[in-house]
Amino acid sequence: MQNPLQETGTQESLTMISKQIKTRLERAGKRFYAADNIAEFMYEGEKEQLIDEVAAKFETVIDSLVIDRDNDPNSQDTGRRMAKMYVNEIMSGRYDTMPNPNSFPNYIDNGYEGMLVVRSELKSVCSHHHQPVTGTAYIGIIAGDKLLGLSKYTRIAQWCAMRGTLQEELNVSIADEIQKHAGSEHVGVYIQAIHGCCENRGIKAHSSLTQTTVLRGSFFNDPSTKKEFFDNIKLQQDFAC
Repeated sequence: MQNPLQETGTQESLTMISKQIKTRLERAGKRFYAADNIAEFMYEGEKEQLIDEVAAKFETVIDSLVIDRDNDPNSQDTGRRMAKMYVNEIMSGRYDTMPNPNSFPNYIDNGYEGMLVVRSELKSVCSHHHQPVTGTAYIGIIAGDKLLGLSKYTRIAQWCAMRGTLQEELNVSIADEIQKHAGSEHVGVYIQAIHGCCENRGIKAHSSLTQTTVLRGSFFNDPSTKKEFFDNIKLQQDFAC
């Protein structure tokens, strides 16, 4: 989004790009939770400004942890590295627009009426402790009038995952976006993931695995469709091994 004019306000608000973005969101009545995409409210070039601001904040955190940034060669520029990692990588799904979900008419003969199941590796970060979440999503769909390019299922799932989120809401988010862009009410999303907040802190359960499922349309209502979906997941898991 192009920035038409420099926004007015105090000198502090002009230098704090996060405040400008937050003001736009609040004026529009839009939520900006950790799992929300806010790219629509950011102007061109503001990601770089946000990285500069976040880097300065991370440096303050490092200083408060009593780490000598000036003399420790491993801690110099750590604040900027962390800022770039957050904005450009592990939370990029908040700041980047969705990859273009190209679709194609479903006109093969009388149209493809079977089930499609796509396996997608996921990396996310939990909202509570900002620990890594690593897992796999299995996306099932019975196509309607259009088909998405195969890579688009993975791109959509990864875009939804690259933010602060909970696995339960990530599952819902992926299902919502697939339904919207594929134009089908018949969608199933199964996720299994390992959570750093369980492995690295607290209970420190190194064998912990979390599974969540969202089933819609015939995936929820038709036992045979549900069985076919989970049979396909088992086949894909066996193939991956």
